[in-house]
Amino acid sequence: MSVRTVRIHRPVAVLGAALAAVVLLSGCGASAGDDDDPEKRSFPLQGRTLTIDSDDSALDVVAADVDEVRVTRWFEGSTVLGEDPEVTWAMDGDTLQLRVNCDGFVSACSARHRIEVPREAGVRVLNKDGEVTAEGLRTAVRIRSDDGRVTVKDTSGPLELRAADGAVDVVDVDSRRIDARSDDGRVRLGLRTVPDRVEAHSEDGAVSVDLPDGAYKVAASSGDGSVDVGVKRDDSSTHIVNVRSEDGGVEVN
Repeated sequence: MSVRTVRIHRPVAVLGAALAAVVLLSGCGASAGDDDDPEKRSFPLQGRTLTIDSDDSALDVVAADVDEVRVTRWFEGSTVLGEDPEVTWAMDGDTLQLRVNCDGFVSACSARHRIEVPREAGVRVLNKDGEVTAEGLRTAVRIRSDDGRVTVKDTSGPLELRAADGAVDVVDVDSRRIDARSDDGRVRLGLRTVPDRVEAHSEDGAVSVDLPDGAYKVAASSGDGSVDVGVKRDDSSTHIVNVRSEDGGVEVN
């Protein structure tokens, strides 16, 4: 396994308890967008599917004309009380591991990674804290975010998307099979191609599905909200759309 660790050292200073309290209460945070000199690294991909295992980082996953996995990292971090922040990246087989350690008593860290993957590679993302965006992928994509929005654009492979706490947005896709679910957030799907099967569910949020012209076998319901189905319905259709919100409106148009 190839591992690189970056340590960000804070200036040596004597800070009183009063100053630490001010910093703590001020709510000042770090922003990865302030990093004007991002680091870059390439990793070989062993296998046909890349797994991205990340925590505490926003992720942008894009298809590119590359033979390896190329990663660009933006990071800003500081601590007043506690250990210096650490940010690491490593490839273990077909799994890219991205970690941010920011455990100081008074600390602020922000990370963002852009991950370019070979066009023929499948992608699986497990992100514990941070939004995930995927774009331009032509193979199967599976994404789970425990805390953050999931956005997918311009894809054509099967999609399996989960957000435990955040919205799910699918924009201008040709994917023929989509399974999108949020435990706490809206689900919004926009398709350019008539799909074979769509599953769209939210426990707490509105659900909307925008479909191309066609006839669909639709099951749409809401535990607490309005239901509007504007597409042509045909119970014998092989194009199946199941939409459900436990608490929110439902639209299929």
